Amino acid sequence: MYNIQKDSDTAIIVVHEIYGINQHIKFMCQSLSEYNFDVLCPNLLNGEMHFDYSQEEEAYSNFMKNVEFTNALITIKNLITDIKDKYKKLFIVGFSAGATIAWLCSQEQRVDGIIGYYGSRIRNFMNISPRCPTLLFFPREEPSFNVDELISALDNKIKVEAYRFNGKHGFSDPFSAKYNEESAKKAFSQMLIFLENNS
Repeated sequence: MYNIQKDSDTAIIVVHEIYGINQHIKFMCQSLSEYNFDVLCPNLLNGEMHFDYSQEEEAYSNFMKNVEFTNALITIKNLITDIKDKYKKLFIVGFSAGATIAWLCSQEQRVDGIIGYYGSRIRNFMNISPRCPTLLFFPREEPSFNVDELISALDNKIKVEAYRFNGKHGFSDPFSAKYNEESAKKAFSQMLIFLENNS
């Protein structure tokens, strides 16, 4: 668990990508903690290791075989149960696979809001209707599906706001070749407004 305590009454659970708790995830945790949130990021890879971006296929294979969305969801739900009485407000921020896990947690009674960055697998769980305010960011380009069609379908759901930003999957990651500084800053600012409005 990567954990930054600010003695706050609001906690943010950060759910990492298939790569694990890497530089990007630590950077995002640190960035959120600077706004006086307690930030908790459990390691879903069952160890301290993380994968390099050059190991994308290996990281994906490891996640799908050894972690899976079901097991990851159980881990996050257990963490919610463990900390729910310590905080007035509880949010989940997820990236890629982590965004899909956050989406799966959006029906939890004790979650006050979720934010998901490029959760491409959300399209496989469109039966879900979030109970809490939900903010989703997608890139303009996704090779595996039509972003506009997914956003259009999400717009029909109550409590869901979905936006498209210039760039590719990974646009918010300053350690990635896919980083888009303008889109990253806009999305982060929008996330802070969302957190403030729902706190």
